[in-house]
Amino acid sequence: MLFDHERKRIEVLVETFIRKQLGLKAHTVTKVEQTAEFMIIHIDRLGDRLLRCGLCRRRCREVHSVRKEREWRDLSMRNLPLKLRYRPRRVQCPRCGVRVEDFPWAEPWARVTTSLANAVARLARELSWQGTARQYGLNWKSVATIVQRAVQYGLKNRARPAVHVIGMDEVSRRKGQVYLTVVYDLARRVLLWVGEDRTEEAVKKFFTEEMGRRRCQTLRVVCMDMWAPYVNLVREHARNAQILFDRFHIVKHLNEAVDQVRRDEMRRLTKKEKVIFKRSRWLLLKNPWNLSGDQKERLSTLVRWNTPIVRAFYLKEVFQLFWEYKQPARAKALLEKWMSSAMRSRLEPFKKFVRMLRSHLDGILPWTQLRLSNGAVEGMNNKIKSISHRSFGFRSAKHFIAAIYHCCARLPLPVER
Repeated sequence: MLFDHERKRIEVLVETFIRKQLGLKAHTVTKVEQTAEFMIIHIDRLGDRLLRCGLCRRRCREVHSVRKEREWRDLSMRNLPLKLRYRPRRVQCPRCGVRVEDFPWAEPWARVTTSLANAVARLARELSWQGTARQYGLNWKSVATIVQRAVQYGLKNRARPAVHVIGMDEVSRRKGQVYLTVVYDLARRVLLWVGEDRTEEAVKKFFTEEMGRRRCQTLRVVCMDMWAPYVNLVREHARNAQILFDRFHIVKHLNEAVDQVRRDEMRRLTKKEKVIFKRSRWLLLKNPWNLSGDQKERLSTLVRWNTPIVRAFYLKEVFQLFWEYKQPARAKALLEKWMSSAMRSRLEPFKKFVRMLRSHLDGILPWTQLRLSNGAVEGMNNKIKSISHRSFGFRSAKHFIAAIYHCCARLPLPVER
């Protein structure tokens, strides 16, 4: 008899503990049942306590009907997963009409509790969705739904201060020139927006839907690569913003010109001459201060030759002086002199590079005063690629965009009531 009394008292304590953890006020735990796989928590309405409308959360005096029993997955207790069982009431709301009641432990139509959903969402920021599903014994699609709901909540409830400096770039989604557009707040170092493509029509949604007309007027600097649709949209929607072409992309085009000269020349050289310039690609493209002792010695040997490859190397090194200038007039004079030299060099890749520079000078010269780059966006792109790699890619852009927002945008998670 004493043992039965102690056992009954312990069961009551477990029920009380669970009721307090779930934050139940108009409901109570009626029974705790343990099976081989789950611990099942039976919940019922507490007396005639007023229930809340599932839409507006107003208290409702009248219960319209009782629906069939539903189950919700909850966090495990020790190693035993919890399930909540309850027969939802449909209440007569004076504002919304007949609605299913509000559940203090879960969101409407969810099949997991808010506590479990938040735990899954936190882990999904570190692991793949499949790995998160295995950890909590859920289906992959359940994790995808939880993440998408968390992203929807986060985008709706995140802080939206004024944005003054942004970076725009594209990131590859899969093979075949399929891209996403990423917009980053360079001042706050946070992801702002992800678009499904890099076309003008797709990126226009950032300015019209995400920013809006009034917020576009607060933009002061937009850092980007020389992609025409981006330029057109900024000039149309953010006329107060200064366009700044990213240093990383300009240097990338410059290095491509150097490498193209090297490849063209290697095809022309004899077999004996090729030996000298073999394995010289990264020797010519790396910054001199990053070279090792052996590499510096080899480079000093190469530059003694009067070949197009050496001329391309010298042109590349002289152009890098531009990034040190702080006065626009002097920087422009250096660029003009450099472009004249490049056009006289008889190197076709450099002539092509010069033509590109001349058509974009208005977005290159502001570097001297702004000193901004898309380095943070490139770092974000690497993180985005790691999200794709750990999941072995995403079949749909919708899931990939949700994962990017979830991991990179610092979105708040739903509040547990």
